[in-house]
Amino acid sequence: MRIIFMGTPEFAVPTLDALIAAGHDLAAVYCQPPRPAGRGKARRKSPVQHSAEAAGIEVRTPASLRDPGAQQEFAALGADVAVVAAYGLILPEPILAAPRHGCLNVHGSLLPRWRGAAPIQRAILAGDEWTGVCIMGMERGLDTGPVYAVRDTPIDRKSAGALTTELAAIGAALMAEVLDALPRLQPTPQPEQGVTYAAKIAKDEARLDFSQPATLVERQVRAFNPQPGAFFELGGERIKILSAEAIDDSSATPGTVLDDRLAIACGEGAIVPGLVQRAGRGAMSAAELLRGFAIPPGTSLA
Repeated sequence: MRIIFMGTPEFAVPTLDALIAAGHDLAAVYCQPPRPAGRGKARRKSPVQHSAEAAGIEVRTPASLRDPGAQQEFAALGADVAVVAAYGLILPEPILAAPRHGCLNVHGSLLPRWRGAAPIQRAILAGDEWTGVCIMGMERGLDTGPVYAVRDTPIDRKSAGALTTELAAIGAALMAEVLDALPRLQPTPQPEQGVTYAAKIAKDEARLDFSQPATLVERQVRAFNPQPGAFFELGGERIKILSAEAIDDSSATPGTVLDDRLAIACGEGAIVPGLVQRAGRGAMSAAELLRGFAIPPGTSLA
């Protein structure tokens, strides 16, 4: 099958790899242009661009697909289908209509729950017990298209990073199955009930709010690991909490450090950080942090 692949971050790489391994004809790979990154702000290619170039596949990085010329170049590739995974750019109607079987998207939620930009983080923050991957036929609406296949997985106490890696692998395998069944496979329209929207994560959401119950604070920690990293500030320094456990202790004002484990009182219960990270340093245990950065019991972090 002749395929155009469209994706940018690490989440999309397993799907691209699966298409290559299956022997499909990759007409081209589309990803977002290299972005300034790191302290030097040098332009850095995306994970998908690196993988595609290593495989000898043509890579295209338009800043937009609204230009008629870019749309004509896309259509001229004569693709049977476009496979999309976290591409990051809006696909105009001429792009959606160009491939013979349309555009199929790897979406990291159980649609219609969590349509939008941050489905994995939002599922964790909401306390959902399950999430998964849908292979969806793309249309003009925001993640409103019919679903070709779905596979679920428990969230348990996984971080967003761990869950993203798991869903990327699930999505790659599921997309391979769907492509093998095209065009015999008939998609199912999404139900009108149960729609929720996964808004893009704002930076200020990662600031820990210890007035909330410990269970919600712990979800913040998992939802924002690895990016942008849930944090509190002390002495002008931002300290990220990368993992934590919620406990029942609620004997102090929210935001108060309770003991030499760095347990922190919340609106209900408390959290005990596992891994933490100071600015510009690597991850370390809470005990390692406290050996070089004193935060005595009674300290207020609110």
